[in-house]
Amino acid sequence: MRPFLLFSLLLLLPSCEPRKSETGKKPAAPASDQKSAVLADVKRSVVRINSTQQSWSPHQPWEKNPPNQRRALAAIIGPQRVLTTAEMVADSTYLEFESTDGTHLAQAKVITVDYEANLALLGPASEAEGNLIFDHTIPLQLTEAPKIGQALDVLQIEDNGQALLSAGILQSIDVSSNFLPGHSFLTYSVKVSLQSATSSFSLPVLSEGKFAGVLISYNAKDQICDVASTDIISRFLQASANGDYKGFPSLGIAIARTEDPSFRQWLKLTDQDGGIYIRSIRKGTAADLAGVKVGDVLLAIDGHTIDRRGYYQHPNYDRLFWGHLIRGEKFTGDVVTLSLLRDGNPIEIKATLTREEESTRLVPAYQFGRAPNFLIKGGLVFQELSRPLLESFGKNWETQAPLNFLDAVENPENYEGKVDRIIFLSGVIPTPATVGYESLRNLVVRKVNGKDIKNMKGLIEAFKGNLEELHSIEFADENLAIYLNDSVSSAVDQQLLQRGISRLSRAE
Repeated sequence: MRPFLLFSLLLLLPSCEPRKSETGKKPAAPASDQKSAVLADVKRSVVRINSTQQSWSPHQPWEKNPPNQRRALAAIIGPQRVLTTAEMVADSTYLEFESTDGTHLAQAKVITVDYEANLALLGPASEAEGNLIFDHTIPLQLTEAPKIGQALDVLQIEDNGQALLSAGILQSIDVSSNFLPGHSFLTYSVKVSLQSATSSFSLPVLSEGKFAGVLISYNAKDQICDVASTDIISRFLQASANGDYKGFPSLGIAIARTEDPSFRQWLKLTDQDGGIYIRSIRKGTAADLAGVKVGDVLLAIDGHTIDRRGYYQHPNYDRLFWGHLIRGEKFTGDVVTLSLLRDGNPIEIKATLTREEESTRLVPAYQFGRAPNFLIKGGLVFQELSRPLLESFGKNWETQAPLNFLDAVENPENYEGKVDRIIFLSGVIPTPATVGYESLRNLVVRKVNGKDIKNMKGLIEAFKGNLEELHSIEFADENLAIYLNDSVSSAVDQQLLQRGISRLSRAE
């Protein structure tokens, strides 16, 4: 009987093996097992970032606002290198990496930051701590640029360490501002439903397990998120590779559409022409140095024809705004060919692209990591105009801010060569030196003690260099002039220092 029993067992053994397909291959693992394996892998490719941020007060520039904390999930994109948004590191006083299981912490530092593109590259402050937290991690590979309709996954990790992949669809691609108004970059719009309990200030976006972008914002009502695109991230990382980051270039022009028939006739544009009207050129920029003139019509860049609304045909993304030809396709130092129409005549100009530093602008759009300049003299508070200060006038600051401030923002060319910054009287502290002046505010300073004021340093020197008993302050608004007693104001300054104001001036 034993041989018969053994033969029966041998017949049964094949049925215990996994069933094979007709091709001889084993069937694929269940989808749930595959997803679990993917989640286990991607958890080794991300870390948390803890950020303590503290900005300066817009109305009391000698002190800071209360600190706040932010937490993000970020992709590891190289050996001990992590990519996140610039928004996460803006005005940061402390940055920290945290492993996804919460067992390891390491102080982080900023390697490269671009506030305009809203991207930041971080690394560990200590190599020893970095070795601990990045041990056994696997950097994510950057994917090829996705296309509209392609599936993308947003990665989230709950506090208990559970990883979630939320499936989404790339709905549209456009050039838009996502952090700083006036600075537009290629951005993905992704339709996805996220778990609110695990939402974060930035999240990695994946395409088949590869890094595709960084979530910048999420609209829970419409279930739409904006994502920093693969193209812009790739260029940011390339420009950061050699340690000499020069930033994204700009042409330095402001444009207007050419859709109006009468306007087109005046510009001598034919029906077949597209083009955008150059209404202003910022001094010292690529366009200015190349010889572009106000009134020129920009027809094409490097052969890419621009239509009447400012769009061109991209080979992969369909219609995109013309700015991508500069900020998304080129590096600082590259040369582009501008096809222009000047007084009805077509011309071509070569322009070497430069980065327009924010410090050179009449009204800076941001001042992250930099304390604001100011002067307190006898209770008069003088400040430099900036966009953050304008935004303190409220959500609708573009209509609520003083007209003289708005003019400086909209027409900076009117101030070129005259001032470096708009210096203004922002408010008055009631003191014995400021009796009768308490209601004065938001007045642009023109002269102090007979000297033209171009910047905060010049303002401070104008007060210090005066040997007279009275200081004269002339404002551009309504030709108003006021006077300040030197002895009384100096005594007041000492009292203000004793009563808690940390310093009376800053001009950096």
